[in-house]
Amino acid sequence: MGERTALVRRPSPRLGDGIVTHIERRPVDAALAARQHETYVAALESAGWRVRWLPPADDLPDGVFVEDTVVVCDDLAVLGRPRVPERVEEIPSMEGTVAELGLEVTRIDEGFLDGGDVLQVGNTVYAGRSARTNEDAICQLTRQVATRGRRLVPVALNDCLHLKTAMTALPDGSLIGVPELVDTSALPYLRVAQESAGAHVVVLGEKQVLVGASAPRTADQLTAEGYDVTVVDIGEFEKLEGCVTCLSVLVP
Repeated sequence: MGERTALVRRPSPRLGDGIVTHIERRPVDAALAARQHETYVAALESAGWRVRWLPPADDLPDGVFVEDTVVVCDDLAVLGRPRVPERVEEIPSMEGTVAELGLEVTRIDEGFLDGGDVLQVGNTVYAGRSARTNEDAICQLTRQVATRGRRLVPVALNDCLHLKTAMTALPDGSLIGVPELVDTSALPYLRVAQESAGAHVVVLGEKQVLVGASAPRTADQLTAEGYDVTVVDIGEFEKLEGCVTCLSVLVP
C-alpha cells in the first residue's frame, strides 16, 4: 500500500436533499455540483493522489461527504457511527473499500462518531464533541488510536457542525481556524483564519494545500508563506455545510 490513495464518491443527483443543520437551506444545482466535484478530484490527482471511487450511492444525498464515514490512522480504519439515521447506509460501502485497501477495520459500537469531528496532527488526534460525536464514541476512539501510538485530545465545539468546520491543520502541524467555534484551551495554539472558510485546509503534500474558492484571503496568505495552494470552487457543497475536507478520505 505504498501509494497515497484518496477515497471519493460521486455526488448523488439528490444532493439538494442533504442534511442542513446550522445554516438556511438553499437550492442546490446538482449538475454544477457534479462539475465542481470533478474539479476537486482532478486537483487531488494532480497532487499525486491515486483516486479510488466508492460505489455510487445515488439514493443517499449526503453520500458524497465521505469523510464522516471513517477515520484512517496509519493502517487502521475506524468506521464512523452516524447519529443521523439517513447516513447509516453510507458505512458498508466504505467498510468494503478500506478492507480492500488492506487496512485493519474496527468500528465504533457505543455512542456516535462522524469523521468530520476528527483531526489528526502528528501523533495527536483532536476529536470534537459535537451534535454528531459524543463522549462514548470519543472514549472508544481514544483506545483505538492509542494502538497506533496516538494521543487523543477532546475539543468542545460552539454551535458548529464538526470540528473540521472550525479548524484544520497546515503541513507543518500548526492549527488554523475560527477561535470562537472551539474551546481553544484544549489546543496548543490556533492561528486565526482570514475568513471562516479559511479554517478548511486539506494537506496534499509537504508544501501543498487545497482550499475553497470561498477563502481567497487565506489562499493569498498561504501562497505568500510559500505554500503551493490549489483553489477549488465547491460552492454547491458549501450550501450543505460541506467543505474541502468533507469530500475525500486521504490514505497516506
